Amino acid sequence: MNTNGGFRPVFCTIVPPHVLDKLARSENATVADRARRTLQRDASERTRRRLTTVVGARAVAAPAGAEAGKPHRTVYDLRHGTALPGTKVRGEGDGPTKDAAVNRAYAGLGTTFEMLLKSYGRNSIDGDGLPLDASVHYDHDYGNAFWNGEQMVFGDGDGEIFLDFTTSLDVIGHELVHGVTQYTANLEYFGQSGALNESVSDVFGSLIKQYSKDQTAEQADWLIGEDLLGPDVTGTALRSLREPGTAYDDDVLGKDPQPATMDDYVRTGQDNGGVHINSGIPNHAFYLFAEALGGKAWERAGQVWYDTLTGGELTQSADFAEFARLTLKAARERYGDGDELDAVGKAWEQVGVEAA
Repeated sequence: MNTNGGFRPVFCTIVPPHVLDKLARSENATVADRARRTLQRDASERTRRRLTTVVGARAVAAPAGAEAGKPHRTVYDLRHGTALPGTKVRGEGDGPTKDAAVNRAYAGLGTTFEMLLKSYGRNSIDGDGLPLDASVHYDHDYGNAFWNGEQMVFGDGDGEIFLDFTTSLDVIGHELVHGVTQYTANLEYFGQSGALNESVSDVFGSLIKQYSKDQTAEQADWLIGEDLLGPDVTGTALRSLREPGTAYDDDVLGKDPQPATMDDYVRTGQDNGGVHINSGIPNHAFYLFAEALGGKAWERAGQVWYDTLTGGELTQSADFAEFARLTLKAARERYGDGDELDAVGKAWEQVGVEAA
């Protein structure tokens, strides 16, 4: 259940609008056309999401006989159409199909479910066993993936700028964690609260990937979407938590605009007030926190972030300072006046957010 004011799911994509806007202005007519069509599809789905919010989203519950603490996954094939969810091709417990995208989506849903349950005791994204649905092969050359408030949807990319969006586990985790936020703090998708919404998904998307690889904070790459960029794109990923602003620098894609500190905070009316841009600041704060603690980041550092998100005190319109203060409170309540409290305070100080 959403613990913070009404139920207002949002439409969230992994590729930010500013990236697609840049591509839509490309001198390469094919690249520009694909980007424009992706933007148009995103706009259409965003409108559909708003209408669903007004009339009420469909009620979804675990099916009769579903085992508690176990995922209930369904993957659909849209066959390059856009009428969700598509044709069911793999259900919970079914064996692999011949379609690698279907199998990757199924596995990613399962890993996300497992990590949330084993690390934080959360039974699916709503905490109550919500079924996890995903649709693959959305539209033609669609360069994005999104959470629409009810399910995951994956495009295949165009094979030139973006590859198949099921290839990155952190992308799957990122989008599903928008659902966790939806059912908990329900952060408004604008300005700093929107940037926190995006950042929470980046943080836990990265942690889900680290969990799957059993990596320490030092071993992790701290990248989001490192498998998505085409072979001719100059870049490593869509975003970097370790070094915001360095993920890509490409003639066609543009340059990663994310700031790492408040000194470079971007004020803009685009992208809902820069939610995909300024998220670099709390992203970097988490990275610094996790790096200072060492070990497996989903344990102590991730627990503090999870406690903050789900604790019931975070307001829907929270800014960075409010979130930072509550991370200090969460660290103190769970770990006392130890290394965790000191590390999280210093992390926010390093990115220029007043947390005291």
